[in-house]
Amino acid sequence: MAKTVRPGRAERVATLPPRERILDAAEELFHSEGIRGVGVQAVAERAGTTKAALYRHFGTKDELVAQWLRIVAADYVSAFDTIEERWPDDPRAQIKGVAAFVADTLSTLTHRGCPFVNSLAELPDRHHPARQVIEAHKARQLRRLTAMCTAAELTDPEGAAAELTFALEGAQVSAQNGSVDHIAERLTTFVESLLAWHGAKGSPAPSGPPSHRS
Repeated sequence: MAKTVRPGRAERVATLPPRERILDAAEELFHSEGIRGVGVQAVAERAGTTKAALYRHFGTKDELVAQWLRIVAADYVSAFDTIEERWPDDPRAQIKGVAAFVADTLSTLTHRGCPFVNSLAELPDRHHPARQVIEAHKARQLRRLTAMCTAAELTDPEGAAAELTFALEGAQVSAQNGSVDHIAERLTTFVESLLAWHGAKGSPAPSGPPSHRS
């Protein structure tokens, strides 16, 4: 049987329409080299097109960055949708599923880490369109976590969702800087402890705060 060979990037990207080629190049360059370190000429050359074509499709570099981050955010939305569809009547399983999704992605993070965290560091202007994409995405994600915690009848759904957010985002940053070992396992254990700590409405709280085993 003939061995199937996955097309290389050049071969794969060559089949894409110009707009998608530009986005593919932007994703690769912005993630690996940062937003400020990459000019539109570099993106155009990587995409095999021209600056004029890039501006025709996106108008400005700022809008290209925003569109790239919309695609990244859409991946997270899709993951949450899949998790809710898999456990439609079990919000606790959904919460654990979100933690498992993040834990699974930790091993694929490069030294560049989370594109949202990196982009925020490079975009101090709160009115930048890309920063607004990130803030809207994070607010939407917190609302979904809060809804899961409410459906799970946790004692403090807003507080639990905030703590989950701290844990999920902290795990990603720790994976990027290498400060903590066994991050995926620690994250999973922490979320289990958090669920136990908040318990169910009407149930007594445990005698101590959420913890994780070493």
